[in-house]
Amino acid sequence: MRAGLLQLVFIALGLGLGLVVPEFTRGPVLPSRPVAEMLLATGFGVLGAATVIFSVLFLVVQWAATTFTPRLTLFRDAPIVWRTFAFAVGLTVFCATAALTIANRDEVSVVVPISAGVLLLLLLTLLRTLLLKAVAAIQLAPVLGSITERGRHNLDVLYTGGPEDTHGSGDPGDARGPGGTRGPGDAHGPRGPAGPGGPRSAVCWPKAAAVLQRVDVDLLAGVARAANAVVVLRVTPGTTLQHGTTVAEVYDGELPGSAVLRGLETGAERVFDQDPGLAFRLLADIALRALSPAVNDPATAVQALDAMEDLLRRPARARSREVADRSGVLRVVVPLPAWEDFLRTALDDVIPAARNSPSVLIRLRALLEDLLSAGHDRGEALLTRRLAWVDEELGARFSRLRDALEQERRDEG
Repeated sequence: MRAGLLQLVFIALGLGLGLVVPEFTRGPVLPSRPVAEMLLATGFGVLGAATVIFSVLFLVVQWAATTFTPRLTLFRDAPIVWRTFAFAVGLTVFCATAALTIANRDEVSVVVPISAGVLLLLLLTLLRTLLLKAVAAIQLAPVLGSITERGRHNLDVLYTGGPEDTHGSGDPGDARGPGGTRGPGDAHGPRGPAGPGGPRSAVCWPKAAAVLQRVDVDLLAGVARAANAVVVLRVTPGTTLQHGTTVAEVYDGELPGSAVLRGLETGAERVFDQDPGLAFRLLADIALRALSPAVNDPATAVQALDAMEDLLRRPARARSREVADRSGVLRVVVPLPAWEDFLRTALDDVIPAARNSPSVLIRLRALLEDLLSAGHDRGEALLTRRLAWVDEELGARFSRLRDALEQERRDEG
């Protein structure tokens, strides 16, 4: 929707400039006929830029889907793609409008062709940036860097109270409702304020299956405050909502389910905005494709594991994001994936796929040992079991290599 609105804005700007710029009368003048012909030729020529944009978009998306993972949509969703297309459409409208405006005049100010030339240079600059972005989108290191950067940003904002997290997050066990009471709940999910009989109502997903992409916490906090209620979501962004799934529970006040559903933005696929687990899923997909018999590229899998370790080293202790209103009263609780969930997504598919690749098994072993030495809360048992799994795979297929590694470790010790 934002991309479509941007195109409408640039079309309106092109139309306005096409009507206003020819009205300048100061400075040198030129015969209007060749200027009009130049504008029409430029306008129709710029339409070719739209063809280039969509050709590059198709090629890069197809390359990323077949080489990395079909869930990788970084280039398709990049703002530069749709901004360049919108600018090209706006420039076409400007050239056509200006040419029609000066068609019946004898002379026109030199400002008109100069404006068209400046806008054309700006379009060429955008096209150059777009092509450089496309080249980066088909190379491994920039792709891994982009995924890791987005994953880091989400973890910082959602779990450590980054600069863009204005609502904060914390342990759901410390959540308190309007009455200052601690909420009921299990050890693995967000808790709601205590009240007679538990939640007042449950909100179920009434539509076909869809992926929860974003939660508008400000909207939910506003409607919850108006109803003096607390909305506790039971699903996290990135979850596929099935028909009839309980998506939220309402505590204390009465709040219609339609008001809660308005705060949930869904779509056909996962997006990065509020989904910290997507980065781990993409990195695991890239490693798995590299380890497939058809590709057999263990070095790529090792690079993906390097990026995974960078993300797994970051803290992710909070289990929910708690949003309060202006008076400090809890209004919305959004569950967050645990660090253990990230570990399972990152490694549980990669370890069995790497059984025939000694370099990847060695890198997995180093990753797990490094995480153990970093001392993650609640993660030691999970890391130890996976380390034993990797050692078992090494011993079963590369016993001499494992013995050599153990000897080298003893020699270093």
